[in-house]
Amino acid sequence: MSAETSAVPGQFTRRRLQFRVWRGNRPFWAGLYVMLGGFPIMYFPYVHIKLGGLTVAMATTAGAGSLIIGVLLVVLGLTLWFQQHVRVFAGVAAILLALVSLPVSNFGGFIVGFLFAMLGGAMAVAWAPAKSGGQPAETVTETDAGAPGDVLPEADHQPHEANDLSGASPVYGANGRHSAG
Repeated sequence: MSAETSAVPGQFTRRRLQFRVWRGNRPFWAGLYVMLGGFPIMYFPYVHIKLGGLTVAMATTAGAGSLIIGVLLVVLGLTLWFQQHVRVFAGVAAILLALVSLPVSNFGGFIVGFLFAMLGGAMAVAWAPAKSGGQPAETVTETDAGAPGDVLPEADHQPHEANDLSGASPVYGANGRHSAG
Protein backbone atom coordinates (compact mmCIF):
# COMPACT_ATOMS: atom_id res chain seq x y z
CA MET A 1 0.00 0.00 0.00
CA SER A 2 1.59 3.26 -1.08
CA ALA A 3 1.26 6.72 0.39
CA GLU A 4 -0.59 7.83 -2.74
CA THR A 5 -3.49 5.43 -2.15
CA SER A 6 -6.59 7.45 -1.39
CA ALA A 7 -9.16 6.62 1.23
CA VAL A 8 -12.13 4.43 0.51
CA PRO A 9 -13.81 5.62 -2.69
CA GLY A 10 -16.85 7.71 -1.89
CA GLN A 11 -15.77 8.49 1.69
CA PHE A 12 -15.01 12.10 0.79
CA THR A 13 -18.40 12.46 -0.86
CA ARG A 14 -20.13 10.90 2.14
CA ARG A 15 -18.33 13.23 4.58
CA ARG A 16 -19.09 16.24 2.39
CA LEU A 17 -22.79 15.34 2.33
CA GLN A 18 -22.79 14.82 6.11
CA PHE A 19 -21.23 18.26 6.55
CA ARG A 20 -23.84 19.75 4.21
CA VAL A 21 -26.66 18.28 6.32
CA TRP A 22 -25.00 19.45 9.56
CA ARG A 23 -24.49 22.94 8.10
CA GLY A 24 -28.10 23.13 6.89
CA ASN A 25 -29.55 22.46 10.36
CA ARG A 26 -27.98 25.48 12.03
CA PRO A 27 -27.12 29.12 11.29
CA PHE A 28 -23.70 28.15 9.96
CA TRP A 29 -22.88 31.30 7.99
CA ALA A 30 -24.09 33.56 10.78
CA GLY A 31 -21.76 31.81 13.23
CA LEU A 32 -18.86 32.01 10.78
CA TYR A 33 -19.36 35.74 10.22
CA VAL A 34 -19.63 36.43 13.96
CA MET A 35 -16.38 34.52 14.56
CA LEU A 36 -14.66 36.31 11.67
CA GLY A 37 -15.78 39.60 13.21
CA GLY A 38 -14.19 38.70 16.53
CA PHE A 39 -10.69 38.09 15.17
CA PRO A 40 -9.84 41.58 13.86
CA ILE A 41 -11.42 43.19 16.91
CA MET A 42 -9.10 41.29 19.25
CA TYR A 43 -6.07 41.31 16.90
CA PHE A 44 -5.51 44.95 15.96
CA PRO A 45 -5.01 46.41 19.47
CA TYR A 46 -2.08 44.03 20.04
CA VAL A 47 -0.29 44.19 16.67
CA HIS A 48 2.68 46.36 15.75
CA ILE A 49 2.83 47.00 12.01
CA LYS A 50 6.28 47.71 10.54
CA LEU A 51 6.36 49.99 7.51
CA GLY A 52 10.01 50.13 6.52
CA GLY A 53 11.80 51.54 9.56
CA LEU A 54 8.62 52.91 11.08
CA THR A 55 6.68 50.91 13.66
CA VAL A 56 3.00 51.69 13.95
CA ALA A 57 1.43 50.54 17.22
CA MET A 58 -2.34 50.23 17.31
CA ALA A 59 -2.41 49.55 21.05
CA THR A 60 -5.05 51.43 22.96
CA THR A 61 -5.81 51.79 26.62
CA ALA A 62 -8.82 49.54 26.07
CA GLY A 63 -6.80 46.56 24.81
CA ALA A 64 -8.30 44.27 27.44
CA GLY A 65 -11.78 45.37 26.42
CA SER A 66 -10.98 44.58 22.80
CA LEU A 67 -9.75 41.14 23.77
CA ILE A 68 -12.88 40.43 25.79
CA ILE A 69 -15.18 41.59 22.98
CA GLY A 70 -13.31 39.52 20.40
CA VAL A 71 -13.30 36.38 22.54
CA LEU A 72 -17.00 36.79 23.30
CA LEU A 73 -17.77 37.12 19.57
CA VAL A 74 -15.84 33.93 18.82
CA VAL A 75 -17.70 32.12 21.61
CA LEU A 76 -21.04 33.42 20.30
CA GLY A 77 -20.14 32.18 16.83
CA LEU A 78 -19.42 28.71 18.20
CA THR A 79 -22.65 28.89 20.19
CA LEU A 80 -24.56 29.56 16.99
CA TRP A 81 -23.04 26.40 15.50
CA PHE A 82 -23.57 24.03 18.40
CA GLN A 83 -26.52 25.49 20.35
CA GLN A 84 -28.74 26.84 17.59
CA HIS A 85 -31.81 27.15 19.83
CA VAL A 86 -30.27 30.27 21.43
CA ARG A 87 -29.71 31.90 18.04
CA VAL A 88 -31.77 35.01 18.80
CA PHE A 89 -29.92 35.71 22.04
CA ALA A 90 -26.54 35.07 20.41
CA GLY A 91 -27.44 37.24 17.43
CA VAL A 92 -28.58 40.17 19.56
CA ALA A 93 -25.51 39.81 21.79
CA ALA A 94 -23.25 39.80 18.71
CA ILE A 95 -24.92 42.97 17.40
CA LEU A 96 -24.51 44.71 20.77
CA LEU A 97 -20.87 43.66 21.07
CA ALA A 98 -20.20 44.89 17.54
CA LEU A 99 -21.68 48.26 18.44
CA VAL A 100 -19.63 48.43 21.64
CA SER A 101 -16.48 47.58 19.67
CA LEU A 102 -16.70 50.85 17.71
CA PRO A 103 -15.53 53.12 20.56
CA VAL A 104 -13.55 50.45 22.43
CA SER A 105 -11.53 48.65 19.79
CA ASN A 106 -10.06 50.87 17.06
CA PHE A 107 -13.40 51.51 15.38
CA GLY A 108 -14.44 47.88 15.64
CA GLY A 109 -11.29 46.36 14.21
CA PHE A 110 -11.08 49.08 11.55
CA ILE A 111 -14.73 48.55 10.60
CA VAL A 112 -13.96 45.03 9.25
CA GLY A 113 -14.73 43.21 12.50
CA PHE A 114 -17.69 45.47 13.15
CA LEU A 115 -19.27 44.70 9.77
CA PHE A 116 -18.71 40.95 10.03
CA ALA A 117 -20.16 40.82 13.55
CA MET A 118 -23.17 42.96 12.59
CA LEU A 119 -23.89 40.88 9.49
CA GLY A 120 -23.51 37.61 11.39
CA GLY A 121 -25.69 38.81 14.26
CA ALA A 122 -28.42 39.95 11.89
CA MET A 123 -28.28 36.63 10.03
CA ALA A 124 -28.55 34.75 13.33
CA VAL A 125 -31.63 36.68 14.40
CA ALA A 126 -33.27 36.19 11.00
CA TRP A 127 -32.41 32.48 10.63
CA ALA A 128 -35.22 29.97 11.02
CA PRO A 129 -34.92 26.18 10.99
CA ALA A 130 -36.21 24.37 7.93
CA LYS A 131 -39.68 22.91 8.06
CA SER A 132 -39.82 19.17 8.61
CA GLY A 133 -40.07 17.26 5.33
CA GLY A 134 -43.21 15.39 6.37
CA GLN A 135 -46.45 17.34 6.40
CA PRO A 136 -46.96 21.00 5.54
CA ALA A 137 -47.70 23.31 8.44
CA GLU A 138 -51.36 23.53 9.41
CA THR A 139 -52.99 26.87 8.83
CA VAL A 140 -56.26 28.02 10.30
CA THR A 141 -58.35 30.19 8.04
CA GLU A 142 -61.40 32.21 8.89
CA THR A 143 -63.70 29.55 7.39
CA ASP A 144 -62.04 26.81 9.47
CA ALA A 145 -62.24 28.70 12.74
CA GLY A 146 -65.84 29.89 12.37
CA ALA A 147 -66.78 32.89 14.46
CA PRO A 148 -64.05 34.89 16.18
CA GLY A 149 -64.98 33.51 19.60
CA ASP A 150 -64.87 29.83 18.63
CA VAL A 151 -62.29 27.56 20.19
CA LEU A 152 -59.76 25.99 17.86
CA PRO A 153 -59.97 22.22 17.54
CA GLU A 154 -57.60 20.24 19.71
CA ALA A 155 -54.48 19.09 17.91
CA ASP A 156 -51.52 17.08 19.07
CA HIS A 157 -49.54 18.73 21.85
CA GLN A 158 -46.17 17.96 20.26
CA PRO A 159 -44.00 20.86 19.09
CA HIS A 160 -43.90 21.16 15.32
CA GLU A 161 -40.18 21.87 15.20
CA ALA A 162 -37.35 19.82 16.64
CA ASN A 163 -35.68 22.96 18.07
CA ASP A 164 -38.86 24.41 19.61
CA LEU A 165 -38.25 24.24 23.34
CA SER A 166 -41.40 26.08 24.37
CA GLY A 167 -43.68 23.02 24.21
CA ALA A 168 -46.45 25.15 22.70
CA SER A 169 -47.82 24.69 19.24
CA PRO A 170 -48.27 27.67 16.91
CA VAL A 171 -51.75 26.29 16.14
CA TYR A 172 -52.95 27.74 19.46
CA GLY A 173 -51.68 31.17 18.50
CA ALA A 174 -48.64 33.25 19.45
CA ASN A 175 -46.57 30.14 20.30
CA GLY A 176 -47.42 30.34 24.00
CA ARG A 177 -46.99 34.08 24.40
CA HIS A 178 -49.61 36.03 26.28
CA SER A 179 -50.65 33.04 28.34
CA ALA A 180 -51.03 33.10 32.09
CA GLY A 181 -49.76 29.64 32.79
